[in-house]
Amino acid sequence: MIRPGPDFSFERDALARGATRVAGVDEVGRGPLAGPVTAAAVVLDPDNIPEGLNDSKVLTARRREALFEAIMAVADVSIAHASVEEIDEINILRASHLAMERALAGLGRPADHALIDGNLLPRGLTIPAEAVIKGDGRVLSIAAASIVAKVTRDRIMVDLAQQHPGYGWETNAGYGSKSHMEALQNLGVTPHHRRSFKPIHNILYQDKSVSR
Repeated sequence: MIRPGPDFSFERDALARGATRVAGVDEVGRGPLAGPVTAAAVVLDPDNIPEGLNDSKVLTARRREALFEAIMAVADVSIAHASVEEIDEINILRASHLAMERALAGLGRPADHALIDGNLLPRGLTIPAEAVIKGDGRVLSIAAASIVAKVTRDRIMVDLAQQHPGYGWETNAGYGSKSHMEALQNLGVTPHHRRSFKPIHNILYQDKSVSR
């Protein structure tokens, strides 16, 4: 069965109810052991929507890169992050919501309605919003946000991989792959690792108990 891709119906419904600028919002990077969490907010022009938008996870890296450029050329886009320190301080869910709030706040012109990927709305939203479960595969502006956030975060992790070689961040984007876990044991924890995440916490704790 072919799964239908995202469409513009959620945006159209919000516009019909009186909204004038509808932003799709998504984040990437909740699961990795290293690096920031990155969010994007995208307001699409209904008359100029790039072809082929979809959940970033079902697209090839090359397709994501091409769509990233197309989205940046025709849409109002804002990208924001929450740092590793913020993730460790307030927890990953709150940090991902903080990145989403920051992305919305950074739009060239404020949105008056937000479509948020997931089942929870960030606490700090100042405009009407709806949470859309699996929104990146259902809502075109959320799909666009998922592509922008993914490409941006992947680029950040490639840059960090140059500074901290050996962890494979250029390919695993900070997720806990086998090679990343082995590198943690051999090379130790970097400042970009999330200390509140169990595998990192365990390594740090194990080091302390061994060195006593």
